[in-house]
Formats: sequence, C-alpha cells, structure tokens
Amino acid sequence: MAKKNIFTDSFGNIYVLKRFIIFILGLVSYRRFNGFNKLKITGTENLTDLPDSNVLFVSNHQTYFADVAAMYHTFCAVNNGFHNTIKNPVYLLNPKVDFYYVAAEETMNKGVLARIFKIAGAVTVKRTWRAEGKNVNRMVDMSEIENIMTALDNGWVVTFPQGTTSAFAQGRKGTAKLIKNQRPTVIPIKINGFRRAFDKKGLKIKVTGVKPTLEFKPALDIDYDNESANEILDKIMHAIEQTPEHNILHDYDTKLKESKSQQ
Repeated sequence: MAKKNIFTDSFGNIYVLKRFIIFILGLVSYRRFNGFNKLKITGTENLTDLPDSNVLFVSNHQTYFADVAAMYHTFCAVNNGFHNTIKNPVYLLNPKVDFYYVAAEETMNKGVLARIFKIAGAVTVKRTWRAEGKNVNRMVDMSEIENIMTALDNGWVVTFPQGTTSAFAQGRKGTAKLIKNQRPTVIPIKINGFRRAFDKKGLKIKVTGVKPTLEFKPALDIDYDNESANEILDKIMHAIEQTPEHNILHDYDTKLKESKSQQ
C-alpha cells in the first residue's frame, strides 16, 4: 500500500476542503435522518476494530444520495465513538475522510451537488449494461477498476453490487471479481425505508415520520482461494437480502400490511 499523503486523499482532494464539505453536507442532511425521519442504525459493533484500509461495504440501493449520506453520518459517528446513533452531530467536526463510494458516472456528472459529492468521496464508473436509460453492452474500463482499488488501498469503500436503485435487481459479477482479486474485508449493509421517505435522488422528503433502517452485518466469511466469483456474489446477495426468496417474503409482508390497514 502506498504511503498516505497527510494533505490530500488518494485522488488529490485536499483534506481540509473535504472535511469542510462533509461537515456542511452533514449539517444540511442531519434533520432528514434525526428530525423529519428517524434513522434506525444497528450493527455498528461490526465496524469496530476494522482495518483503516481495504474494507469494502456492499449494500442494496434505494436512492442516489440519501443512502450514502446516511452512511457518511454513521461512519463519522462511529469514528468518534458513537454507536448505533447519530443523535449528537458533534461527530461532524471530526469526520472520517478516507471513505469512498462507487457511483454511476452519469449520475455524478449532473448538477453542482453531484460534483460536491465527488469531492467528498465518489469513485465514478460507467455502467457496462445501461446508459442514459438504454441497454448497452460495453467493456469494463480498467482505469475505473484501478480507481476503486486505489480507494481500497487507502480507506473504506461502499459499493452497490446491483448497480441500480431497483429492488431485487440481479447482482453484477464485477463486484465479486474485485473482491476475489483485492481480498478486502467485506461488510454487508442492508437498508430499508429510504425509498419511502425520499424521492429517487434522495434529495426531497416524500413522507415524514418514516424510520429508515441501516443495518451493518458481520464481515462475510470468504474463501478467496477456492470460492468462485459466482459463489461470492451469491453470498453478497443473500447478505443484503436481495435474493428471490427475500423478494417473496417482502411481497408477503407488504400484502399483510395492506390487509391490516384496510381492516
């Protein structure tokens, strides 16, 4: 692993500016998670004693920005000794700056806020199967994979293996291949309620009084030498509860709630 620069992150972003941006974004978004809606966080004990680098978080995805913002809050809180809570935003004064997340390039090239998020830690990639609302079939850009590996070499990275906010979409094997090659510590994250509370971008509040959930699960037990990429991907999808059997359970719970509300 290359020696860290004390003034800039892996991609040349100045830490002072990055800290300021995370602080401002944290203040602006705070009431979304601890005011209008109450974010419920569990499992942060699984974040203690993790190494400072080569940690990959794999998560399902419901909005473009709210999911990531909630994770920023949680990581900053844990970085300052607060577990399963973001009630005391003093943690924003000492944010976790070596934190990155993988985002679709077309999403992160639109608007000022997207550019700000890039400075805060976005590592952009071009989808190989879809672009601008159309199906495509293009080769993986290896420079983008190298960027993700650079981020892992210097910190924590969040990726969304489905590559979309659509529930129960298939996982992409690229994530599993990266894991097999890079051998990071892999922490699954299961989120819920963000789609109901926020619009698709995660910028506007649709409903108040919702309790979005953010669950950090134990690190996956992966045999890097003997497990195939498909087997690793299956483990990921089960852990983030995006497999067909979870879809059946989700549909059943939804119908049960609707039935009770009509009684």
